[in-house]
Formats: sequence, C-alpha cells, structure tokens
Amino acid sequence: MSLKYAVLAALLEGESSGYDLAKIFDVSVSNFWAATPQQLYRELERLAGEGLIDARVVPQERRPNKRMFTLSDAGRQDLAAFTAKPPRPTAARDELMVKVQAVDGGDVEAVRAHIEERMDWARGKLARYERLRRHLLGGMSEEEYLRDGERIGPYLTLLRGFSFEEENLRWGQQVLEILARRTAWADRAGEAPTP
Repeated sequence: MSLKYAVLAALLEGESSGYDLAKIFDVSVSNFWAATPQQLYRELERLAGEGLIDARVVPQERRPNKRMFTLSDAGRQDLAAFTAKPPRPTAARDELMVKVQAVDGGDVEAVRAHIEERMDWARGKLARYERLRRHLLGGMSEEEYLRDGERIGPYLTLLRGFSFEEENLRWGQQVLEILARRTAWADRAGEAPTP
C-alpha cells in the first residue's frame, strides 16, 4: 500500500493544510503508518494532480498563502474501493528482531539495553495514545463515543496501537527474564563444584 490511502483516510477528518495533515499523522496515524512532512506534501500534490483531492489557496497577510485540501468525490470513491479489497499480509521488518536472533553470537548486554530502550519507547507511545484517547472521547465514555461519535476509525486504529505497544512491553519483559535466567544458568555451570 502506498501513502496515498493513508492520506485519503486522514482527510476524512475534514479539510486540512499540509501542516495540519502532518500533525494528524504525527498524533493518530503514526501508530500504523509513518510519513515525513516532505512525503506528505509530495503526496498531496500528486493526489491533487490525480483529482483525488481538491486544493484551494487561503490568502494570509503576514505569512505565505496556505493550501487547504479536501477529499474529492473521486477520492472518496477510490478510498471506498480500497477498503473493499482484502489487505496484503503484514510482513514485519524489525532490526531489533535480527539483533535478538543473533544474541547467541553477540553482545547480550547490548541486546538487553536495546530491548529496554524499545520498552521505554513503548511506554512513551502508550502515554501519547492515552492522551489521544482522552482527546477523541472528549468527555464521553467509550461506549458513548462508539455509539455516537462522528468517526470511529481513528479510535479503532488507536486500540490497535495500544495492543501493539502493550505486546511489545509484555514480550520485552519476557525476553529480559529469559536472558537473565540464561545468564544465571551459565554462571552456575561455570562455577567450581562445592567440596
């Protein structure tokens, strides 16, 4: 999948400038799709050229004019067709997994530190996700939001982000415990027999 559909889906929120869209990506889309602001601006230009989004210029007095983007009818149709197609299976590419795979021939302490870093990163993301959850709910209970909220897609993807980071924490803790036990076993095996 290209960035195209992530941008079209983000524009379901309503009219956005490139800057606003970058903020939307940073806050809510980044838990499942990463893009730099430069990539977003290029994609917006391409989508406007294809007629999938409409662009208008908003004059500003003390700043450069701002371009605002909205989904066109063609963009909505393309997005609807995209949602109807089955997704391709996800294939993970994670450098940390390669390091863990190689732990037996590598630096165990460094791998432990990398796992702890990943766990810290996951905790930080979970805190961000919780702030976003409170913002999305806007004082409603989860049940009220899911029943009456204008859009539930962002909330559903947020739930996946929570699950992913919680699993990263669970797995990281499990790996750290196994590595600690393994080190302890190796240390005991290397000890001199007790007289």
